[in-house]
Amino acid sequence: MRWVPHPRNTEIFKRLEKKGFDKAYVILGQFLVLKKNEELFMEWLKDTAGVTTHHARQCFQCMNDWCSAFL
Repeated sequence: MRWVPHPRNTEIFKRLEKKGFDKAYVILGQFLVLKKNEELFMEWLKDTAGVTTHHARQCFQCMNDWCSAFL
């Protein structure tokens, strides 16, 4: 997993990577562990990577859409 090259995204990726979330499938795993619950996933992402509510919601929606399409 790599984010779009932007200074803010690079910092988010570094924070996630430091905590062991170095691949998209690892973040997907956390999404599934949290039972695809929007509130829990967004709070986890904000606490873990320091993202904004807006970015947490975008990430949730991306994971949710992917799961709807492929699981």
